[in-house]
Amino acid sequence: MSEAAKPKLLIVEDDEGLCSQYRWAFPACEVLLAHARPQAVALAKRDNPPVAIMDLGLPPDPDGVSEGFATLSDVLRIAPQTKVIIVTGNGERKNALRAIALGAYDFCEKPVEIEVLRTIIARGLNLHRLEDENRRLAAAPGRSPIERIVTASPAMLKACRDIEKIATTNVPVLLLGESGTGKEAMARAVHDLGPRAKQPFVAINCGAIPENLLESELFGHERGAFTGAVKQTIGKIENANKGTLFLDEVGDLPHPLQVKLLRFLQDQIVERIGGRQQIQVDVRIVSATNANLDDKIAQGAFRGDLFYRMNAFTIRIPPLRERGTDIVLLANFFLNRFNQEFGRGIRGFTEHALHAMNGHDWPGNVREMENRIKRAVVMADRRTLDVADLELAAIVEELPDLDLRAARLRAERDVLQEALIRGNNNHTVAARLLGVSRPTLYALMDAHGYGTETLKSAEALGNAGVTSAIETTLQND
Repeated sequence: MSEAAKPKLLIVEDDEGLCSQYRWAFPACEVLLAHARPQAVALAKRDNPPVAIMDLGLPPDPDGVSEGFATLSDVLRIAPQTKVIIVTGNGERKNALRAIALGAYDFCEKPVEIEVLRTIIARGLNLHRLEDENRRLAAAPGRSPIERIVTASPAMLKACRDIEKIATTNVPVLLLGESGTGKEAMARAVHDLGPRAKQPFVAINCGAIPENLLESELFGHERGAFTGAVKQTIGKIENANKGTLFLDEVGDLPHPLQVKLLRFLQDQIVERIGGRQQIQVDVRIVSATNANLDDKIAQGAFRGDLFYRMNAFTIRIPPLRERGTDIVLLANFFLNRFNQEFGRGIRGFTEHALHAMNGHDWPGNVREMENRIKRAVVMADRRTLDVADLELAAIVEELPDLDLRAARLRAERDVLQEALIRGNNNHTVAARLLGVSRPTLYALMDAHGYGTETLKSAEALGNAGVTSAIETTLQND
């Protein structure tokens, strides 16, 4: 692996012996050494390393922690996405937890167990890669043709492209999707991308207005039409003339109003309540519902002729749980937005929070995520948002066996297997890759049960099927 391809690992440590041990222990990383704060700050500014290991006892305060905390603060200010791993002595857990609260990623107690530290570094590299990928997705131009929609999901992008195509027509559109999926944003896109963009966009939620008031809201009324009608009122349909009327939750429309709306859709004429004048309007209708209209029609709760009149073109908006990487993409989008809105400096999400978000069902979809992250940004005491900040249930994962002997054997076997594959089963090449003699290679093969059949199977798998636990995992992560 070339030096350029290796992930950078910043080590801030004043003990020369420990620095040498670190350099030897992480051959899959490009190790950057700093013995004091000025060097650490300079390297963070120059290289923006994804992961750093930092001792809190640094000169000129090697027996205290003041310089270590100052270095942590400076590094995170310069490279806020760096995953800083704090190394502490026994009995200094309080300082480690304080460092976590200030934005450190994790901590490891002395004496340092290299296998444990490797695991923490691998997780930090993986998290940094995921966050970096999502930042690139969020910043990528043209990922969604609709301004208000943040997505990289193929299903959602298809819906956006469909909106883009039909926006220039005048056909009625029916948007189907769960509550909170962004139906109003899509309806506005139909309006904004079409020829009516400079005309009114009028929205009304058919399920939020009492039945006895909804007709007046839609069609308007004349003075004296009913008790309390002290003046003439123009309805939403008239207000939307030349523009677009968005009927949200149209599945909740009362049956008598369905008849009147059907009549309007047929001839684009309205009559105000209590009036006799027929008023010609020119309105495009976009409807939305989270209800199953086929079931409502079968139950007689929704008119089939109105349904067919309204759904000249139907677009289904997928729920957030079906949008894959959009969960983390949207989470970072909202985090950045609320950081700016509330003047906060939240750096990101913990690994447990990301797992919890990906495992959550999101019954309230994008609106639920927006509200959870807004609340978390306002209330959080730490620099990263955890599961508790988002008020989500933690996902319990099976942790790897950290027994050092077992871990060493796993690592040794995986590296041996990788060397044999890279060397195309040539023992001389494999021994050279491992830096051992051929007799040592044969001893390792015997110890791990590599006979002729095993080697053939390994060759058939190829590099995609087998990876190295030490070098390749750190490289890929």
